[in-house]
Amino acid sequence: MDTATPLEQALHVARALVLADLAAGEVADADVVSLVEDSVTHRRWWVEQWPEGVDYLAGLVAQDVKDALLEKYGRWPLCPVCGHGDPHALDVEPELGPDPHWVCSEAGVRVAAVGGLGPVLHPGR
Repeated sequence: MDTATPLEQALHVARALVLADLAAGEVADADVVSLVEDSVTHRRWWVEQWPEGVDYLAGLVAQDVKDALLEKYGRWPLCPVCGHGDPHALDVEPELGPDPHWVCSEAGVRVAAVGGLGPVLHPGR
């Protein structure tokens, strides 16, 4: 019998979605997973203060991890759409809303739902 509260369920879903995207990009090592856990801990407190924000957890955790990775390792997730110019990261939209997606702001396209990034394609493999 599952006794998890709606908040805990939402946090577990947000964690799983972001971990799936990290794994798809082959960057889900222990240090990076710790960043996810840090975000989940912070967002647990945040949604306890603002319960109406529970539907926004997946996008917020994704954005938190993206920001933390930029500070420590570099841009993530890299855009798989644009094959020209400098590599750039995808953005999370909406910034604060349900049903978050990864989008390429430069091309103006929706790439995937948070949790739905595919494996990184490496040329020559």
